[in-house]
Amino acid sequence: MADEPDALATEFDEQDFIPISALEHYAYCPRQAALIHVEMVWDENLYTQRGRFVHEIVDQPGSETLGEIRVERALPLWSRGWGLVGKADVVEFHGETPYPVDYKHGPRRRREHDDLQLCAQAVCLEEMTGREVLRGAIFHATSQHRREVVFDPALRRRLRGAVAQLREILQGHTLPPAPNDKRCRQCSLKSSCLPMVVAEEKRMARLASALYLLDE
Repeated sequence: MADEPDALATEFDEQDFIPISALEHYAYCPRQAALIHVEMVWDENLYTQRGRFVHEIVDQPGSETLGEIRVERALPLWSRGWGLVGKADVVEFHGETPYPVDYKHGPRRRREHDDLQLCAQAVCLEEMTGREVLRGAIFHATSQHRREVVFDPALRRRLRGAVAQLREILQGHTLPPAPNDKRCRQCSLKSSCLPMVVAEEKRMARLASALYLLDE
């Protein structure tokens, strides 16, 4: 398998597995991942509803053959080497080689958290099938176009780092700071996260510290 020796050096027990969905949340915003998977907070907005609707298309398990390609839907995934568990929207089998396809709402565009989630599916499929998975695709529902993702060594290294950092957050039950940036505008957890309030508290603390130093 390509560039994975560190990830497969240790096998994780099932109780230490982390959801692939949590990895996507972490890659988008570590605080969002902690709110959902540590604090068990979840709110819907227009964007999460659209995403849920898109996934309803492929959430029913089943298989079919399209020409020479076998298609599996809602395929369970796991990896003891990476300590990951989840489900693939669609996996196409080109011969014996898996090709994961993840469904996303919105137009065709590159997002790092989407690529990491798809790469996580790929490393699970590699362990499950013994086949090297070099490519997959994101299907963007709005534009009805695919964007191919290559699981190169650089992406696998980023995946390894993200998995390790996410595991620290989940096992340590820690809540990372609020980013208070453009990611917050469309986040369904904005009212629970209160990024502006948290950021203002930090700013006031810095100002108070500066005043204390001036008094000295």
